[in-house]
Amino acid sequence: MTTPLRLGVNIDHVATLRQARRAAYPEPVEAARLCAAAGAHGLTVHLREDRRHIQDRDVFALKEAAILPLNLEMGNHPEIVAIALEVRPDEACLVPEKRQELTTEGGLDAHGQFDAINETVQKLKEAGIIVSLFIDPEPKQIQAAALMGAPYIELHTGTYCDGGDPRELERLIAGAVLARQYGLKVNAGHGINLTNITGILRIPHLDTLNIGHSIVARAVMVGMEAATREMLHAMSAYVGGDASP
Repeated sequence: MTTPLRLGVNIDHVATLRQARRAAYPEPVEAARLCAAAGAHGLTVHLREDRRHIQDRDVFALKEAAILPLNLEMGNHPEIVAIALEVRPDEACLVPEKRQELTTEGGLDAHGQFDAINETVQKLKEAGIIVSLFIDPEPKQIQAAALMGAPYIELHTGTYCDGGDPRELERLIAGAVLARQYGLKVNAGHGINLTNITGILRIPHLDTLNIGHSIVARAVMVGMEAATREMLHAMSAYVGGDASP
């Protein structure tokens, strides 16, 4: 049985606009309502250690508003882990994080940092939070995620989306197939836009696409609801949506 490909809208850059002037507007909660009205299935925010866009209060406000299921992207930092355990988002996606980067540059090294990441995965799971690991489509990373018992991985699509190399797409396809063999559910995200999504839709077994910058950038021109609907329309062409293990 196939299921529709779901869209999680990352609204970090709504907060980026607000923080550029340390203003009161635009508010992520309002953006969340517009995404929901357009038919999005979830929300993603990344509470970075440097608080460059999303702030602590945004995470608490979005959880309290309960507009859509909340996916908290987070580095494996004790302060952020403590906030996640307090907020208890519906999902948490562990990502790599460096202060000097413009945006996340690659996947988490779940294999090389197994013990430290596994400790956090278990804490989050015990709190009733669905856990995902944001990783590159490498067999050792996928195997590490499976060994930790994380039910989801999120494949880092940025390398393919930035360059369009068909070899990178083949790696993503192979990664999704392998993850499915390990019983993992597969999300994907980073750098996806209306131009490169055609290739992304070739990846089998996808559950959710988490897309942020391109939707928020498009929203500057057409509005948040319209930009979200455009992406949902593009995603409707997906035919490989059975992500059940």
